Amino acid sequence: MARDELAAWLRLLLTPGVGNETARKLLAAFGLPQAVFTQSPAALQTVVGARTAQALQQIPDKLEPALERLQSWLAESDRHHLLNLGDARFPPELLQMADPPLLLYVLGDLQALRHPHKLAIVGSRNPTHQGAANAHQFAQALGQAGLCVVSGLALGVDGAAHEGALAAGASTIAVVGTGLDRVYPRQHLHLAHRIAEHGAIVSEYPLGTSPLPANFPQRNRIIAGLSQGTLVVEAALQSGSLITARLAAEQGREVFAIPGSIHAPQSRGCHALIRQGAKLVESAQDILEDLRMGTPAVPEEGSPTEPPADDLLDALGHDPVSLDALQARTGLDTATLQARLLELELDGWVGRLPGGLLQRLGQG
Repeated sequence: MARDELAAWLRLLLTPGVGNETARKLLAAFGLPQAVFTQSPAALQTVVGARTAQALQQIPDKLEPALERLQSWLAESDRHHLLNLGDARFPPELLQMADPPLLLYVLGDLQALRHPHKLAIVGSRNPTHQGAANAHQFAQALGQAGLCVVSGLALGVDGAAHEGALAAGASTIAVVGTGLDRVYPRQHLHLAHRIAEHGAIVSEYPLGTSPLPANFPQRNRIIAGLSQGTLVVEAALQSGSLITARLAAEQGREVFAIPGSIHAPQSRGCHALIRQGAKLVESAQDILEDLRMGTPAVPEEGSPTEPPADDLLDALGHDPVSLDALQARTGLDTATLQARLLELELDGWVGRLPGGLLQRLGQG
């Protein structure tokens, strides 16, 4: 975009009292933002109130610094992009939303946004070991089958999903609630660089925007809107993941949920979704069949897809269990039990939970 066009878009969104809904009304009435600012107060008042019409006559104090910052960022790299909703490169799926972003900042490969098969994978920021493993395994299998994984760069399930997609050599998109000149959480700085290299990071928020709590439920609509469907791996009953699932359903997209232990709070959101009509899935193939795609690629030799035959794994079951309870089930002495658990843990079949609990990992 030329400087004047950039300035007009920024001015529109920086004007007090103008949010996405008001901006869309103004654009529908007058065309591009430049045209909005040529209107008389009387003409503007046919669309917005008198106070907002008056505000539109003033140039916001923040406009010039914001414009300088944006132009500098765009000039830094050919992988820095700004799309408005009239841009031919704007993701067509987002145009189907009731509340599309007016501007989309993109760091990375624009082709990732045009990927024909995108699936959102979301879930708890504090997943169980099994939940994190499921997110990684599903993302890796779906990536091997040709899907682009969309998530939110958060700790927990989001990060595991991005990592799984990257492990498959697949494209992945992170939708964030900050400006693209910031990475939140900071623990995912390296992951964010890898996503930008092999996919894209997108935001509707201007450069410099801090991670305000209200931004994250708002960005969830973009996660859902970009994707053919949304897979919820683990979620509490009150969580942002359920917001994403609801928004996906409202947009006519598929919602999938992985069931879990009845004793795990992180499973209750998924169980609620299943009761409400989400599709229960036990494997990546369940999703691929529903989306009418092919079979996922066979995992590399040595991948832990099938557990070894082991009485201790059978005794563990699939719910978290204490060491004392496991000892009572098996009759093993403490030293023997600890040694066998360590061996299974090193092989990736057992995880340790807070409170000294143990949990079996994998799908077997």
